Amino acid sequence: MVKTGDRVRFLNSVGGGIVRAFQGKNVVLVEDESGFEFPVAVSECVVAGNGDAFLHDGRLPVGESSAKPQESAPTPEKQTYVAEEMPGGEHINVFLAYLPIDPKALTLGHYESYLVNESNYYLYFNYMLRNNNSYVSRFHGLVEPNTKIFMEEFYKEELNSMERICIQMIAFKKGKPFALKNAFSVELRLDTVKFYKRHCFTENDYFDEDALIFPVVRSDVPEKTLLISATELQEAMLRKKQDDGQNQQPPAAKRKKIDNPVVEVDLHINQLLDDTRGMTASDMLNYQLDKFRETLKQYAGKKGQQIVFIHGKGEGVLRAAIEKELKTQYKSYTFQDASFQEYGFGATLVKIR
Repeated sequence: MVKTGDRVRFLNSVGGGIVRAFQGKNVVLVEDESGFEFPVAVSECVVAGNGDAFLHDGRLPVGESSAKPQESAPTPEKQTYVAEEMPGGEHINVFLAYLPIDPKALTLGHYESYLVNESNYYLYFNYMLRNNNSYVSRFHGLVEPNTKIFMEEFYKEELNSMERICIQMIAFKKGKPFALKNAFSVELRLDTVKFYKRHCFTENDYFDEDALIFPVVRSDVPEKTLLISATELQEAMLRKKQDDGQNQQPPAAKRKKIDNPVVEVDLHINQLLDDTRGMTASDMLNYQLDKFRETLKQYAGKKGQQIVFIHGKGEGVLRAAIEKELKTQYKSYTFQDASFQEYGFGATLVKIR
């Protein structure tokens, strides 16, 4: 079975390289000796050894040679591979993804795990399981920008030991300046019951198949850590006791939530217009932004009103334009990604202040 880091040769054509990442189940990214990466079907790859024997640019380490002693060839000029960057990719967004090997037979409990990197940064990472007060590394490696990497296959018998996951990451870019990101160390508790429920495996932007997705880092903010110290727990209990003593009457804030339900506005162009013939991409974007501004103007006087703008993931152009407007024209409003469970990765929640 082909896995990340393997050195492969092509079955029906000349050449080969190092497997750097997976694109779905049946396609891998292979880095050749020039440092370029290109997709190849897994069925066309034959494992020829461990890719660790090669340097990143495809050359063997000093003292080793793949050529016969009598053969001599000019050393190819080293080329630096520059990963393609995506709009909105300057924030780190990382997700754990789990897919069943056979979606029609979940009771068999055979799964694949992936790490999804939705950012313009390379990520060195270590994927670990917690065992009492220690950790066991299950997979570590480098995942490239705006791609995903296959980590492992496992069976349902292992699920009980996988409730506590820890992932450590360092973000960087190659060959260009970049904004410094904090090193991440995120510990999560997986709801392993979801692995047995078919409806928990949902449509997503990363796989052709339904998958179980767990956020790890969103917009540079790690998910809440699993562990809470005894001191923090004691302080929280003390604050709750004080609050309970000071607030004997039901708070009036709950009634406001009923008066101001969350407003949803779908900005997909086919939801706004029946016919877009003759419109350029710029025309459609301006129309969507006008609808965005019109909605904010309509609710400008309702303090605390929450509005969900559904813009879709796409190439991130509309999302980036909305964020720019909020940061420059509506600085008093707060905004964040809307609920992943309800809207996936394509909606922004704005709160009127």
